[in-house]
Amino acid sequence: MNLTPAEIRQLCRIGEFASPTAGLAPGYVQANLVILPKDLAFDFVLFCLRNPKPCPILYVTDMGKSEPGMFAPGADLRTDLPRYCVFRHGELLEELTDISTYWRDDFVCFLIGCSFTFEGAMLRAGVPVRQIEEQKNVPMYRTNIQCVSAGPFSGPLVVSMRPVSPSDAIRAVEITSRYPRVHGAPIHLGDPAPLGIQDLNRPDYGDAVTINDGEIPVFWACGVTTQAALLAARPELAITHAPGHMFVTDMKDEELGN
Repeated sequence: MNLTPAEIRQLCRIGEFASPTAGLAPGYVQANLVILPKDLAFDFVLFCLRNPKPCPILYVTDMGKSEPGMFAPGADLRTDLPRYCVFRHGELLEELTDISTYWRDDFVCFLIGCSFTFEGAMLRAGVPVRQIEEQKNVPMYRTNIQCVSAGPFSGPLVVSMRPVSPSDAIRAVEITSRYPRVHGAPIHLGDPAPLGIQDLNRPDYGDAVTINDGEIPVFWACGVTTQAALLAARPELAITHAPGHMFVTDMKDEELGN
């Protein structure tokens, strides 16, 4: 699918696209989304600042505003993602493609960096990205690493995984370290056991992907960590992107690189 970010968002808005966004609009920033009532916004900002690796804040809207500012002028965070998760008191209420009926004037929207952003740079450097090759959602796993809590927000670090050869793993570290605002370098390479992951074929979110002989799993901090924190905080109402179904912005990935 060779579409611009604006075209992808328009398809989402009219209900004609509801799939994972890995591999779409290469070269453009993709973002996780969290929407919370204003009375929880400060504690959530603290949680993100204390856990910058999985929760790098890209943008925060004014209360009651759903346009993501400079990241996509004219876009609407209520309609322009492929799929959303609605949580009530920490329980998943439903997944849907338009959250307009849930919108409240006290909502604050947070865009959180996403590792899909640096996948374009990996591909340009010749480093394969397995879930794109297999047209799957990236596999994501809850770990035994606990985030630093803030107010009611706490929970485990969630990681995404991409298998590559040892030589490509070195290149992946070099490439992704240039993108600290979208999780940056991996947090772990190789044996998943130290992370508390028992079976790579059973991700907590997303899809299992093929790991070929001679390849090693490489793990990056993941923005779905925020969803785990929402389960602990149990807010009256919260909305996020569905894992792997990101907001595609108009900002180029090199604008976030260093």
